[in-house]
Formats: sequence, structure tokens, C-alpha cells
Amino acid sequence: RSPWRTISSIEQEANGTKQQQELTTKYRQKIENELKVVCHELLTLIDKHLIPKAIATESQVFYLKMKGDCYRYLAEVATDSERQKLAEESKHAYKNGFEIAIDQMAVTHPTRLGLVLNFSVFHHEILDETDVACRMAKEAFDAALAGLDYVSEDSYKDITLIMQLLRDNVTVSIHLFNYFLYNHLFLIKFRQIWTGNQSEFNDTDQPDEQ
Repeated sequence: RSPWRTISSIEQEANGTKQQQELTTKYRQKIENELKVVCHELLTLIDKHLIPKAIATESQVFYLKMKGDCYRYLAEVATDSERQKLAEESKHAYKNGFEIAIDQMAVTHPTRLGLVLNFSVFHHEILDETDVACRMAKEAFDAALAGLDYVSEDSYKDITLIMQLLRDNVTVSIHLFNYFLYNHLFLIKFRQIWTGNQSEFNDTDQPDEQ
């Protein structure tokens, strides 16, 4: 996915010759096709073999997270007509894993935290629901922080690493939310000023308001 994101950015910003743009597009499509093949192979393995045989709660949650990840990757590179269906499949897998994790796993369990982390990324990147992503990540971080005193030394490093990623996502989400809120308020203010100026031009005999 990282090469796909890089080449997509290059393609969008390309100012080169037509031949260079065609080569960039062709390479992006090649990466997309390879990604699709790998994801579909993984989904077949997960649905037909891994999930049906998963008995332990940790395994069930892990495979559902993996399933949600695969559909999220596919949705990221899909066209608008396919994107919604793939997003629904991803959300369904994440939600099923999330419900099992909430019910049966400790708030500090790395697999549970990993699922919440990726589920929040899904809400932010695919559904454009920054507020949901931020709330989900913050709740998981706060709950895990309260339970850190009870974790073993072996898992402490893994847990705190995922918690750091959750906190980073919350920070990014807040910055993005504030950015869009600022721009939204700016547009409202600009519209009010513009409308007021138009009224002055169109209706100069109107009395001033106190």
C-alpha cells in the first residue's frame, strides 16, 4: 500500500510529459492489481479455513481484524462504484471482532488494541468520520492506561506501542477536525460579510442596526 500511495501522489501532481503520466498510471494500476490479488487470496484463506477453525477468542478477533484490513485496503484503491460495498464488508468484519473483543478480552490486550487502532483508521480514512475515529481511539487509550498496572512485563512493550499509535491518531484527528472546523467557520463568516456587503450595495436606504 505504501508504494501505491506514493505513486498515486506522484500521479496526481505529475506535470511531466504525456508519456511520463501514462507510465505513472500504468505502474499504479500494476500495484493495484497485485494488491487486489493478495487481498483476495487472504480473504479466501480467512473465510474458508482460519475463521471456521478459530476456537480461541484471540484468534477469532485477530482473523476478523485481518479480514477488515483486507477489505479496507481494497476499498482504498477501489473506484466509487466498488468502494461502498468494500467499505461495508470491512466495517462488518471490524465490528464483529470489536464486539467479541469488548465482551471477552481485557482492555489492555494487544490484539484488542490493535483491532481498535485499525478500526479507528478505517473510520478516519475510508468513511471520513474523524470524530468517530478520535472518540474510538481515545476511549481505548484511556481504558488501557487505567489497566497498565496489571499487565505483565512481557506484554508491556507491545501494549504501550499500540497505545502510542492510538494517541498519535487522536492527536492527528483533533488537528484535522480543528482545521476543517476553522475553514468551515471562515466560510460562514465570509458568507455573512459578503451578504452584508451585497445588502449595502443593493439597499442603501436601510437604517443601521444598533
